[in-house]
Amino acid sequence: MAVHASAKVHPTAIVEEGAVIGPDCRVGAFAVIGPEVVLAAGVEVKPHAVITGWTEVGEGTVVFSFACVGEVPQDLKFAGERTRLVIGARCRIREGATLNTGTAGGGGVTRVGDECLFMTGAHVGHDAQIGNRVIMANQAAVAGHCVIGDDVIIGGLSGIHQFVRIGRGAIIGAVTMVTNDVMPHGLVQAPRGALEGLNLVGLKRRGVPRTELTALRAAYQMLAQGEGSFTDRARRLAEETESEHVREITDFILGATDRSFLTPQ
Repeated sequence: MAVHASAKVHPTAIVEEGAVIGPDCRVGAFAVIGPEVVLAAGVEVKPHAVITGWTEVGEGTVVFSFACVGEVPQDLKFAGERTRLVIGARCRIREGATLNTGTAGGGGVTRVGDECLFMTGAHVGHDAQIGNRVIMANQAAVAGHCVIGDDVIIGGLSGIHQFVRIGRGAIIGAVTMVTNDVMPHGLVQAPRGALEGLNLVGLKRRGVPRTELTALRAAYQMLAQGEGSFTDRARRLAEETESEHVREITDFILGATDRSFLTPQ
């Protein structure tokens, strides 16, 4: 066990031999830190939180009470192999949230980017790859092997099916089940997850220029109403566009995937 001199560990907390507690960390009452856990500088673990497994927690992240971080995957094929969970800097993992380590079959690492917010009861499954500034609202769940891009928002009580990709800047409404890939900047709503437009509010908040917004609107219409299959339209759009944001969408659609796509309504 290596606890930095500036760290504050409550006397009732359990920090197992082998754990590394970095500078200015705070570990609250009755918290449990496992033997393969590494807490970077300034991490706060609130009372009764559990961090276990081969888990790295980035600088300034806060793990709130009753969260369970780094437990083994909820996968019947898991046979005790040594796998990891890596969490970025300045994340907020709220009460009752669960984040699992990876599996050998899925690459062995569940990875979370910087400045993410996992609200009460949110779940990140094994081998998921979560980008930066992702927000998962209360009781939202991301299944195993999913890839969630930067700046994605997933509404409360929503579920993302295993192997689904969600592109950068997309927003998923509350109480939505998503079983197919969602293109970057998409807006998905309805119980069975329908692509109903672009996340224009999010784009504007991020300061995307008006010319790009115009190009995105035109691209969406072409994807919705053009000739040929959805991928044919994306391929044609990729050849014609000069927009950075439209190119991001076409690259996503034409990239490798294990699922089909939500297509414009």
